[in-house]
Amino acid sequence: MNTKLLRYTLYFFLVLFVSVSCDNSMDDVEVPSENTYFVESKLVTSYSKADISAYLTLASILYPEQSAQLEEILTHIESGVKVYKIIYNTEFNGEAKTASGIVCLPDQDGSYPILSYQNGTNTLHSAAPTVDTNNKLFQILEMMGSTGFIITLPDYLGFGETDDMFHPYLHKESTVQTVMDMLRAVEEMVAEENSISSTQDLYISGYSQGGWATMCLQKAIESQFSSEFDLKASACGAGPYDLTTINEYVTGLTTYPMPYFLGYIFNSYINLELNTSINDVLQDPYAGLIPTLYDGTKSGDEINAQLTTSMPDFFTADYISNWTTDAKFSGIKDMLEENSVQAYFTSTPTLLLHGTADDFVPPILTSNLYADFITSGSSTNVVTLLPLAGATHTTGILPSGIASLLWFLQLKGENS
Repeated sequence: MNTKLLRYTLYFFLVLFVSVSCDNSMDDVEVPSENTYFVESKLVTSYSKADISAYLTLASILYPEQSAQLEEILTHIESGVKVYKIIYNTEFNGEAKTASGIVCLPDQDGSYPILSYQNGTNTLHSAAPTVDTNNKLFQILEMMGSTGFIITLPDYLGFGETDDMFHPYLHKESTVQTVMDMLRAVEEMVAEENSISSTQDLYISGYSQGGWATMCLQKAIESQFSSEFDLKASACGAGPYDLTTINEYVTGLTTYPMPYFLGYIFNSYINLELNTSINDVLQDPYAGLIPTLYDGTKSGDEINAQLTTSMPDFFTADYISNWTTDAKFSGIKDMLEENSVQAYFTSTPTLLLHGTADDFVPPILTSNLYADFITSGSSTNVVTLLPLAGATHTTGILPSGIASLLWFLQLKGENS
């Protein structure tokens, strides 16, 4: 049997295993009226300790390049996991919103730290964590509650319970607000549990958009919310941290393989009342198409098919030449700067990961961020750069997640 056929065969049995072993009941959890953030939760599924061990054993065969790390994670399995959909109160632009996400609780009595994972770029309502319950990445993340964490996966605004609004993609203020409010809701939810509690220790992680969101969250917690959560560590993978550099990078290219990322930014900022005309930035027909493509029904590939990978055909020549200097582009320039996240002096253990062959989000964004952290006085013993040799943006997802979890487990052991 060749390698590809073996992988497909193992993948089939992995999917079959999860489908059979999950308990898809939706039991309601009672909610006291005095909660500020937590509205309600429903049990989505559960995994026994044996289920999780078997799943990771199969995964180590399916992904032989990660087998050693997966086998190490196996040694940390302590319990089964119960997976809940949580509904919670937040706000956007001063307006009350009811948002959603996934919470995974160990099924063994104890007091546990929280691990919040911010997922990467997604345009489909059907692919949100609370909706796409068979997503293999989400299932692996859910199962990691078995290693002694309360796992949280926010849907983000524009998905789940808020899929009637646009997604404020790469908008720092609303991202931090909704993720923080979910963490507060989880604390209220766990406070009603008889068998487990939260230690208030917090670990945060994410990849791509989620890496950017995690870095934004880290900076906000350290500067504004340190009294609420004890941030123990942050692992950020392949994030578009400096959006101005991203803009400079793509406008200097002949081709860029993921134009839907760029359209997503403009769609978001238009909805956030961007003070720059989209017709000054993008050529026809793309300027007119952007507001129609991000309605939650189209995948990134489907949106790419309606755009162009040719940057001289996508952007206007005026924008490519003059976006840094012409006042008519000041709105988008300001928006990009406001929603970038810069390095600062940090004492929080921080792991920065990026695939060296990533041509979606250039690795220089992470290496620049690391250098800026060190220049800002952060210790090299605190901030670590981990290049993922040969990894693209897509193939870097799994090794980034596994490396982050193993690092968290090491730190958790040292903190206990």
